[in-house]
Amino acid sequence: MAIIMDGNRLSRDVRNHVTSEALRLKQNRGIVPGLAVILVGEDAASKIYVKRKESACKEVGFLSREFRLPHDTTQKKILQIIRELNHDQSIHGILVQLPLPGHINPDTVIETIDPRKDVDGFHPWNVGRLFSGDPYHIACTPRGIVEMIDRHGIEIEGKEAVIVGRSNIVGKPLALLLLNRHATVTICHSRTKNLSEVTKRADILIAAAGRPEMIKSGMIKDGAVVIDVGINRLDNGRLVGDVAFAEVAEKASHITPVPGGVGPMTIAMLLVNTLKAASL
Repeated sequence: MAIIMDGNRLSRDVRNHVTSEALRLKQNRGIVPGLAVILVGEDAASKIYVKRKESACKEVGFLSREFRLPHDTTQKKILQIIRELNHDQSIHGILVQLPLPGHINPDTVIETIDPRKDVDGFHPWNVGRLFSGDPYHIACTPRGIVEMIDRHGIEIEGKEAVIVGRSNIVGKPLALLLLNRHATVTICHSRTKNLSEVTKRADILIAAAGRPEMIKSGMIKDGAVVIDVGINRLDNGRLVGDVAFAEVAEKASHITPVPGGVGPMTIAMLLVNTLKAASL
């Protein structure tokens, strides 16, 4: 039976460290890390995420500011808020909750954020730094995944890592992170042929395709480390990941649960990035 990689427990350890470092920063330099979150529209999942981020900020002693804007807010108005926050010395991190309404160009919005305040790690400047092997802010979910692997003492160097999913938020930046740690990396996607033949090679398998329980036990090799990034709600209301947890856990060496795996680590890494931005 696999070791469960408990994201709730690991994220508490990270938050405790961030809390102590934030207190030291306040005492030594009079700086309180500040995070501004912009939410446009009424997307239910986004509202939940924003609430969790606000709670996390308060827990570790950060300043938290929220901008909840109606669905029909113009792009011009959003860009104006971002530019003001770029010059606000009390704000060290700016996060625009995705997805945005269809009339707003997310690339334009992200590129308007000062890259040193881009704690999501999505700005082309941050992506380019990651590509070059000299990252500044790293996208939170990929960073959280690597943190989980490290905290379980799992070796990355020389291992074969397979990522199922090629999004700009998870798959691509994670591939670069693992490559920078000397893993051999393969990215699979919807057009990959004979997917199970590729996934069965993986020492470390990351499922981030958004397809409920698509990874079955027959698709992994014995002793693989399985990281499940997916979160899907079934018709009966149950939340599941991209991995068939019960059957894969019998074969894997380590596995993340859904919920309670990667998700808490994503928010923890957002706090880490904000602390870094405030400390520099």
